[in-house]
Amino acid sequence: MSAAPAPVLYESHCHTPLCKHAVGDPEEYCAFALLRGLRGIIFTCHAPLPNGWSADVRMTDAEFDTYVAMVDRARAAYAGRLDVRLGLESDFFPGIEPWLEKLHRRAPLHHVLGSVHYQIGVYRERYFTGDVFAYQQTYYEHLALAAESGLFDTLSHPDLVKNESPIDWHFPRIRPHIEKALDRIAAAGVAMELNTSGMLKSLPEMNPGQAQLRLMHERAIPVVLGADAHRPDRVADRYGQALDNLQAAGYQEVNVFLDRRRHPIPLEQARASLLYRR
Repeated sequence: MSAAPAPVLYESHCHTPLCKHAVGDPEEYCAFALLRGLRGIIFTCHAPLPNGWSADVRMTDAEFDTYVAMVDRARAAYAGRLDVRLGLESDFFPGIEPWLEKLHRRAPLHHVLGSVHYQIGVYRERYFTGDVFAYQQTYYEHLALAAESGLFDTLSHPDLVKNESPIDWHFPRIRPHIEKALDRIAAAGVAMELNTSGMLKSLPEMNPGQAQLRLMHERAIPVVLGADAHRPDRVADRYGQALDNLQAAGYQEVNVFLDRRRHPIPLEQARASLLYRR
């Protein structure tokens, strides 16, 4: 009887109650990571913004040390069973770079996600003019700038803006702007995420969808998996489907970041290691 394949995958995008829209202690997320057959989990809760901006959906600056301590506690509880790491999901828009440079030095981070959250108030006030197509273009321009900033390992849910108004999402029209952004992202050497939580959004497909995923593959942009789990039972949710999507787009590997360094994993090895293949 052959031995079970060794676990190799990580949950690379998950949250804690400090963001005020997630539930469950880190230890509960760790328990589900073991059930899914993962090697580890990287907590990437929503980073604070200056001036208390958007504090209703993220930790405050004063809570950052609490966040680090929460992850340390989970790491100790699961020592020898699960590799528990500290990461961060940081919002990007032009001008935020000095704040993030200081923030990212406050603790040893293993994976830093860069997110453009079109829906948060401070971003929307600055960049939404009422023209949805222009907003989509701005989103991709800011994704490219995020990659070029050197602040991030991975760009998370990198077509999220399609949920601003699904009826106004016409891929052939936005494609030239996506391609220009992807060219810059590829040149910067930053990875992009395949985020499975898109299946739960107003336009129910992963972020990104297959058309953009193929464009990313054409440019050899590495991909990291994340479920964007805001509750424990969503850890590694739909990873099997995500691996199928990657293969259909032409990819042969998926990636994980540890110590801010990218580690590729062959798709077949990743698929075989999962205990929960949905």
